[in-house]
Amino acid sequence: MATLKILSAGAVKRGVARVAAAFEQETGAKVEIEFTPVPEVRKRVTAGETADVVVATPAALDEFAAQKKIDPASRGFLGRSRMGVVIHADAPMPAITDTESFKKLLLAASHVVRNEASSGIYSEKLLNKLGLTEALGAKIVVVKTGSGIMQYVADHPVQAVGLAQISELMVMIDKGCRVKLAAPLPDAIQNMTSYDAAAMTGAPAAALALAQRLASAEAKKIFAETGIS
Repeated sequence: MATLKILSAGAVKRGVARVAAAFEQETGAKVEIEFTPVPEVRKRVTAGETADVVVATPAALDEFAAQKKIDPASRGFLGRSRMGVVIHADAPMPAITDTESFKKLLLAASHVVRNEASSGIYSEKLLNKLGLTEALGAKIVVVKTGSGIMQYVADHPVQAVGLAQISELMVMIDKGCRVKLAAPLPDAIQNMTSYDAAAMTGAPAAALALAQRLASAEAKKIFAETGIS
């Protein structure tokens, strides 16, 4: 059986990897996965790159459907990810109970780190909405990926604060990165990012089966254990 390739958003990495591994074991198919931020997934697929299965936000898959790059019948919902506040493992735990306490923490930070992915775009808009962009100025650091946020916070003084997907934070903690979750974003400013999977147009039948597996009830239990629900 041919190797299947998944091009996936990074925030769902742990769940996608686990479901793909189970699919490999049960079917004998080999599955290769490349994780990259959603804006990069959109750019590459729109430019003509192909994979067998693509995992990204609903807005991205809507674009791919309009471009006839995915099989609409194969599309399914994986789950949603919440955002959280990341701090160094040795930093004292702050009390983040509402938007004002969140703003106070960021203003006291040495660096405020976001990425270039969907969650980072939301963070940028949030900082603008809260009137923090100008106040923070050069303290705002932009890195490429979610893992880059955690690595930056781990490598810098304990006053650094990251804004990231909780699911990506869990991956990095598992890898031994010296960071921790201070708290989810307060409900009033929380951002829920949804993720869908679909087989790309022209992919083999096994790709359709893999996309359906990723969106199955069994898979949702796995995703819930990784912070995607």
